[in-house]
Amino acid sequence: MGNKKAIEGVSDEMNAIALQNLDHAPARRRVRSAFVQVQEQLDHVLFKMAPEGIRTEEWFETNSKGQEIFCKSWLPKHGVRIKAAVCFVHGYGDTCTFFFEGIAKRIAASGYGVYAIDHPGFGLSEGLHGYVSNFNDIVDNVIEQYTKIKGRPEVRGLPRFLLGQSMGGALALKVLLKEQREWDGVVLVAPMCKISDEMKPPEPLQKILIFLSRLVPKAKLVPTKDLAELAFRDPQKRKLADYNAISYSDQTRLKTAVELLNATNELESQVEKVSSPLLILHGAEDKVTDPKNSKFLYEKAASNDKTLKLYDGSYHCILEGESDERIIEVLDDIIAWLDSHCSVRYIDVCSSC
Repeated sequence: MGNKKAIEGVSDEMNAIALQNLDHAPARRRVRSAFVQVQEQLDHVLFKMAPEGIRTEEWFETNSKGQEIFCKSWLPKHGVRIKAAVCFVHGYGDTCTFFFEGIAKRIAASGYGVYAIDHPGFGLSEGLHGYVSNFNDIVDNVIEQYTKIKGRPEVRGLPRFLLGQSMGGALALKVLLKEQREWDGVVLVAPMCKISDEMKPPEPLQKILIFLSRLVPKAKLVPTKDLAELAFRDPQKRKLADYNAISYSDQTRLKTAVELLNATNELESQVEKVSSPLLILHGAEDKVTDPKNSKFLYEKAASNDKTLKLYDGSYHCILEGESDERIIEVLDDIIAWLDSHCSVRYIDVCSSC
């Protein structure tokens, strides 16, 4: 099963479920159903300190390509007015469930409608697991799904923000470049504006991979490092990452690797067109997405309203893999920035739901 490994602390039966072939969505959905209660009991600040009373909804939307896309929302408890919609764009080795459940609940408890989708081929959405045939297709799917979500009655007419993490940061930026007037700002967490040199294959190997991607695009042949080891500074939290049993953890598919490289190369030449309010957050010791590239984005973006915050000593997963205190600090920084960028247009959840 490639890079998949047994999960510490769960039964042989649960591991057998987790280690099945996850190429297709029905298998991933079965695994998620088996693990959802176990995940909620994990010893992680995002689960232990999750606010009570958050209203959640899960559903599927069929996109323009006929794929079922998993969607989820987290709304404040009844009686709390919604300030804005926050639309999450997840990263490559991630999903819009698991750790993000705790992140979303904390943001929702501060008065936001939080929405998330799994990209085609990731999480609970249809598509070959971990396969990106065209990066711009994922960008278009993000736009398509969030156009529907922005029209939902509880957030219609309210400010709307993108929250992109890692590869999701690159997707969020490309969405923004296509429809800047549709968004009131974007929060980028360790954005993949450019793949770090440590994560890139050597130049000669890149050329070979590009050639092979035309012959066997779906093949899992791109060498990858242990992302959890590089991304999670706290060793105990690193172990818990395995419980996201439906995240893609195998070797990168050839076409996927080429598309990620191409997308970051394109972004590098377009960042000066970004004019929306911008919050960029990055671990100063990130070895997955280089914080120097966030500095480059901050300096080159045309926005007059932009903030860059680097967290000393932190790795890639600043919302999941750091100390409890650092995770809460980053969440508070996001919420404070959102609060400062919301208009006074409020909507009472009670009167609109």
